[in-house]
Amino acid sequence: MASVVSQKVRSLLEMIKFSHTIFAFPFALIGVVMASQANGALPGFGQVFWICMSMIGARSGAMGLNRLLDAHIDGLNPRTADRHIPAGKVSRWEAWLFVLVAYGLLVLSAWMLNPLCFYLSFVALFFLVLYSFAKRFTAYAHVILGLCLGAAPVGAWIALRGDISWSIVMIGLAVLLWVAGFDVFYALQDVEFDREQGLHSIPVKLGEEGSFKLVRGFHIGMIVLLLLAFPGSGLGWIYLLGVAVVAAMLLYEHTLVKPGDLSKVDAAFFTMNGYISVTLFVFVLLDVVIL
Repeated sequence: MASVVSQKVRSLLEMIKFSHTIFAFPFALIGVVMASQANGALPGFGQVFWICMSMIGARSGAMGLNRLLDAHIDGLNPRTADRHIPAGKVSRWEAWLFVLVAYGLLVLSAWMLNPLCFYLSFVALFFLVLYSFAKRFTAYAHVILGLCLGAAPVGAWIALRGDISWSIVMIGLAVLLWVAGFDVFYALQDVEFDREQGLHSIPVKLGEEGSFKLVRGFHIGMIVLLLLAFPGSGLGWIYLLGVAVVAAMLLYEHTLVKPGDLSKVDAAFFTMNGYISVTLFVFVLLDVVIL
C-alpha cells in the first residue's frame, strides 16, 4: 500500500514538473532578503516556511489545473500525448484532488502570514486559474503566466513588511517579462498544432520572426527593470554585478534558440532559466550579507 501511494505521489509531482519550482523560488527568496534588509532583522522561521508553502501551493495548483484542462488537447499533440493524464498515469479525480489541496495550501499559508496576504491570495488564485484558460481566448497567456510568477518577490515582501516598495515592484515586473519571454520560446514548438486547434499564442499571432523580436524586447526590458530597482533598494555594487551576469546569461540563452532551429529549446527553457533565477538570488544575498 505504501509503495502504491509513493508511486502515485511521484506521478503527481512529475505531472506538474515539481522540480521546475526552482524558477520561482529564488525570486520569492529575493523578496525575503530585501524585506529583511528593509526591516533590519531576520525573518522568523515560520514566516519563511509559510512563504515557501504558499509558493509550492500556488505553482502546484496552477500546473495541476493546467494539465487537467489541457488533457484532451495534450492527447492530440504528439509532443505532449505522453503526459500523465492523457497517458492514463494519473486519473482526473486524483488531479482534481491534488489541485484543491494545493490551492488550499496557498490560502492557508497566506492566512498564516498576515491578513493582507490572505486577502491577496484570492487575487492570486484568480490569475492562476485565468492562466489555464487564457490560450483559448488570448495570445497573451504568456504575460499572465509572467504576472503569476512576478508576484513571487512582491508577495514575499508583503508577507514580511505588509506594504509595497518601488524596488520590489520593479523586480516583480522584471520577472514578468523574463517568464513571458521564455514561455514564448517554449510555445514556438507548437505553433502549427495551436493554429490547427484554434488556440492562441504570441507565436501564432506574430509568427516565428516576430516572436523572437518580442522576446528580445522582453528580456532587454527585464534588465532595464532590474536596474530601475536599484535606486532606493539599499543594494550595492554586488547586485549590479549580478544584473550584468544575468544579462550575459540571457544573451547566451538567445544564442541557443534561433529562428528555424529550436533543437536546444529545452536547454534554454529548463537549464538556463534555472541558472538565471538562482544567480540573481545569490548576488542579492551576497550584497545584503557582505555590504
